[in-house]
Amino acid sequence: MTHTWEHTTGGPLSSSVRMARFVAHGSLRLDAVVPPEMNAEGMQVLRRGLPDVPYGSPVPDAYPKGSFARRLLELPVVAGALRSLVGPDPTVDHHAVHIREPREGQAQPLHGDAIIDVRTDAFDVQLMYYPQDVTLDMGGTLSVPGSHLRRTNESDTGRYQNLRGQSRLVCPAGTVVFLHHGLWHGGRRNDSDTVRYMFKIRFNPTVRQRRLWDTSDLADPRVAEELATTFPWYEPATGRLEIYNRVLMWRALTGDDTFDLDHWVTRVSNRPQGEAA
Repeated sequence: MTHTWEHTTGGPLSSSVRMARFVAHGSLRLDAVVPPEMNAEGMQVLRRGLPDVPYGSPVPDAYPKGSFARRLLELPVVAGALRSLVGPDPTVDHHAVHIREPREGQAQPLHGDAIIDVRTDAFDVQLMYYPQDVTLDMGGTLSVPGSHLRRTNESDTGRYQNLRGQSRLVCPAGTVVFLHHGLWHGGRRNDSDTVRYMFKIRFNPTVRQRRLWDTSDLADPRVAEELATTFPWYEPATGRLEIYNRVLMWRALTGDDTFDLDHWVTRVSNRPQGEAA
């Protein structure tokens, strides 16, 4: 039996500016939003490990009320961000505890988790929770901002070692990061003497991802500014495709088929119906 997860309505929703930043960057970072006592508990929970969850499980079925994972998702700021991205009552695709051993001598290849996912009007999100301070030498998750809409097949990018503008996570304990399912990322080599833990949950939306956030600032000029962001690794020509794809994604998220940035989409969607004289 499944149950509606009503608590996802309890947190503050993201703004249009923050959503536009997610569409451009492919991630949303929430620093130190999990309280210290929960982080201490989280370390113990992740050390023990969590049982697998069947694909497509509603949150109440995957994580019983009172469990650590359920309480993590019910923190107001986490719940509000998750609802803004995927809506109420998402299902769990899978979860995993990722452990980077001290001085293990190797890093995870750069990859995207999308594999065969070619949706342009919907996306999954991955929650990544870090229960401890992550320093540079602990091998925090590396990600490539703005890479999520460039279609690849999982580890096609594994041969790339460094890209200009990449971000290597350094964060305080209790940080939660939401990633678009296609963002290129990978765990770095842990050169410290400390075991590093990260808990990941991938969520599938069950509703259309349209205007799920606080849209009161939808007309804010900063929305377009965020969507027009470019990154150092973009090529002069091919990089323009990232802007084009963002416009398509923003149109899908807002339901506004007229939105554009400098006519990127408009100029290639002209379909005149009249006949020449």
